[in-house]
Amino acid sequence: MKFFVQLLLFSASYFVYSQSCSFSLEGKVIDFHDGQALANAKVELLNTNQIIYTNAKGEFKFEEVCEGAQNLRVNHPDCQELIYPILIERNTKTTIYLEHHLEELEVVSLVGKINRDQTKSNPSVVVDRAVLDKHRGGSLGDALQEIAGVSSLTTGNSIVKPVIQGLHSSRVLLMQNNVRLENQDWGVEHAPSIAMQAAQEVEMVKGASALALGGDALGGAIITSPAKIPVKDTLYGYTGLVAASNGRGGGLHTQLTRSFEKGWYAQADASFKRFGDAKAPDNFLANTGHLEKALSLRGGLNKFVQGFEVYYSYYQSENGILRDAHIGNVSDLIRAINREKPLRSSGFSYKINEPKQSVTHHLAKLSYYRRLENIGKIKMHYAYQENNRLEYDIRRGDDAGKASLDLNLKTHEFQTNLQVDYDKNYDVNAGVVLTYQDNFANPLTGVKRLIPDYKQYKVGGYITGNYKWDEYWTAEAGLRFDYTHLDAQKFYLKTSWDKKGYQQDFSNIIVADFGTQYLTNPKFDFQNFSWIGGLKYEQNNFEASFNYTRGQRAPNVAELFSDGLHHSAAIIELGDLRFKPETSHKISLNLAQDLNAFSFVANPYLNRFTDFITLVPKGLETTVRGAFPVWEYEQVDALLWGIDAQANYRIARNFESQVSFAYLVGRDLDADNYLNEMPAPNFLYQLTYKRENWKDFQMTVQAKHSLRQHNYPNNNFYYEVLNEGNYEEVLVDISTPPEAYILFGFESSARFTPFNTGNLEVNFQVQNILNTQYNDYLNRLRYYAYQPGRNFILNLTYNY
Repeated sequence: MKFFVQLLLFSASYFVYSQSCSFSLEGKVIDFHDGQALANAKVELLNTNQIIYTNAKGEFKFEEVCEGAQNLRVNHPDCQELIYPILIERNTKTTIYLEHHLEELEVVSLVGKINRDQTKSNPSVVVDRAVLDKHRGGSLGDALQEIAGVSSLTTGNSIVKPVIQGLHSSRVLLMQNNVRLENQDWGVEHAPSIAMQAAQEVEMVKGASALALGGDALGGAIITSPAKIPVKDTLYGYTGLVAASNGRGGGLHTQLTRSFEKGWYAQADASFKRFGDAKAPDNFLANTGHLEKALSLRGGLNKFVQGFEVYYSYYQSENGILRDAHIGNVSDLIRAINREKPLRSSGFSYKINEPKQSVTHHLAKLSYYRRLENIGKIKMHYAYQENNRLEYDIRRGDDAGKASLDLNLKTHEFQTNLQVDYDKNYDVNAGVVLTYQDNFANPLTGVKRLIPDYKQYKVGGYITGNYKWDEYWTAEAGLRFDYTHLDAQKFYLKTSWDKKGYQQDFSNIIVADFGTQYLTNPKFDFQNFSWIGGLKYEQNNFEASFNYTRGQRAPNVAELFSDGLHHSAAIIELGDLRFKPETSHKISLNLAQDLNAFSFVANPYLNRFTDFITLVPKGLETTVRGAFPVWEYEQVDALLWGIDAQANYRIARNFESQVSFAYLVGRDLDADNYLNEMPAPNFLYQLTYKRENWKDFQMTVQAKHSLRQHNYPNNNFYYEVLNEGNYEEVLVDISTPPEAYILFGFESSARFTPFNTGNLEVNFQVQNILNTQYNDYLNRLRYYAYQPGRNFILNLTYNY
């Protein structure tokens, strides 16, 4: 018996060794849906030790493959695993198709990389979860500042608004889960109603090339997306905790996801964040606390042919406004603006007093998609949003604790989109967007309403496409039309009405005379055309693209109707009914090169505006609420030009360096002067050490260098104040930018496995290490206090 066993084993081994294992197996992995090559797909030759990852063209090649039946296991992010049988009889070539089951936009996962699937001639940039995680205690604007060309317009320390190449507010669209966020973004101190914890990926598209999102995206679009859900049977989630020393606060965030192999899924996400008064190097910033609560739920079916999703999000925040910005008389206001230190200093507190703002935002969405054979895919959604904004001033007596501004905005949106992409050389997107808005300004505040009641109807249609005529060249073009009808009910004091000269131009809109004021019914119809065109050349890891964009934006309700004190901004704002749509003509060049150890991206641009709307300081005014600066909207022709650049260099195996740079000049062509509130030139230097075999250890030191803004308009003015019984003229320095500054920072992170399942991510940061005393030109409250000082931040995230 032993002899027969030995004979059998010898025969089997002889058969194995007699097999020919000298063949090659090469192939390509592509997306079944659009024919795109899938880079970084894992291809494993089963029953061997051979594993290969596809290159940028989706290609792989195995050597020394044995003849006979073989099996490949193929994996790619967001694709279902595939076992691919193949018979080897000679050197073999094959093509493997994988299906992408996720309906979110495919994006890259590194800051500064070019997104090949979005606007071919105008690259987009994506901030992935790793970058977002370290800003969980901050805001969306804080995270986006890591991208060259992105700045932040701040009101204090907790209200942060993104600025893209000098443009912000209504010129920068915010998308939450593919729905345009309608949160009254006309205010410069109206931060996005988006919880940082809920944003798993953030994509920024510069310029109005995000045509399908809105023709008024003259500055660009910011797209926040929830976590992608795999099509497999699994239950997973994570819980994060953040704590910060400056503000003595932190936050908690948790997410749980259940998905099934047949495509069904459900996800819940909740977060809470609270901070007390921030601290400048020498004093606490009174009444700068922040409270935030958020919840989102979604579920649906995600199959290759069709699927749907039901989504709901809730967001609520309360922000204190720096107490030093609300001053009782002109003399104190002038002293506050001209002096170096704040008027008052106080101890730390978690309490958020007046002045403050409170925002509640609801978003509900139902979406559906279906793939059409030999055509592409059709998508549609209906979304409802309700935004309630309360702004509180310092009021006494019976009005104490009552809001001074109470706005409720309801938005209904329906959108349908057809994507034709059956041919890998071109794709076309066409769609229609219908929007209805109803804004109610509560008169029970007892204060003159800054923004009136209004109803707004919008109809938009677009078509975009790109064509790849060979392996090097891609062309893109697009066209969009938007119609807006605005119907408002607005009260004007007769003194304001006459001062603006409205009687001659708008006497026909007066519907009632109430003695000291008119009730008016202004109606506007705006028709806006936008289009794009561009070329892109790509060869050997080099990309060059040229893009021309013509965008048009209707004036928003604040620019038209503002007529009084904007409480949370601590300024008096004045709009103008005569404003016309502003038009942008932008040309941009994008250059990118990847040489393995060295890579760079450069984006010079020029943006010529007709009827550009800008907010300009005009003087001071005393009201029953106190003394405040007066800012007035004006319409001018303007020119913005600049460059954004970023370079990366791998110094050694574990060391990488990065330098980002942004430079911008904004000119008022009518007045032959500079534009107000343009970002100062700035650099960001980073040096990173990585050791993946040390628990994914990473350490970064950075220096943010903001130069002094020399290109600014001089809007300083003289004002007569009473001094010891005599009036004297005092210069009010409302224009001079602050000095240049450098902020040093440190960050370190690692990943641990303290339990049998899951892992713990630990991130530690120190911001403003040297506790530098500084002010930023884009801080609207820079006149009254310095920016926050040193801050220690600890982020803990457990993935399970």
